[in-house]
Amino acid sequence: MLQKKTKYAIKALLSLAKEYKDNKPMKISEIAEKEGIPRKFLEAILLELRHHGIVGSKMGATGGYYLLKHPEEIMLSNVIRLTGGPIALLPCVSLNFYEPCIECVNEEVCGLRNVILEVREASIKILSKTSLADILLRELKLTKKVKLLKTKR
Repeated sequence: MLQKKTKYAIKALLSLAKEYKDNKPMKISEIAEKEGIPRKFLEAILLELRHHGIVGSKMGATGGYYLLKHPEEIMLSNVIRLTGGPIALLPCVSLNFYEPCIECVNEEVCGLRNVILEVREASIKILSKTSLADILLRELKLTKKVKLLKTKR
């Protein structure tokens, strides 16, 4: 399950991705209001993303936050790991946050671990090739589909 921090980070990054063409910084207050994210929480998230080189910031009246990379270059797997930790459902299959499971007697023959390992691999495969631009494209397609369905009624 995605942590709230990760969901908010993705929502904020998608807002910035929508403004990427104009290269116009967005104020924290604007993002927070638009996306329904508590401002203080968003400040901490954006500072962390700036520290990791995902976003930049500009001071002043025309300042705010902006993407440092093209939306096609920002992959969900990276954002999840930076803001929420592991992608794996169990710590014993995590690539970057491995911990042995207390309940497990022998990881090598644990059937549950084996299944969750497959889930992790499939998740990483999808999340590593899905960018912010891909999500925006999906939203556009879904919006068109919903509008089409509503007009047919």
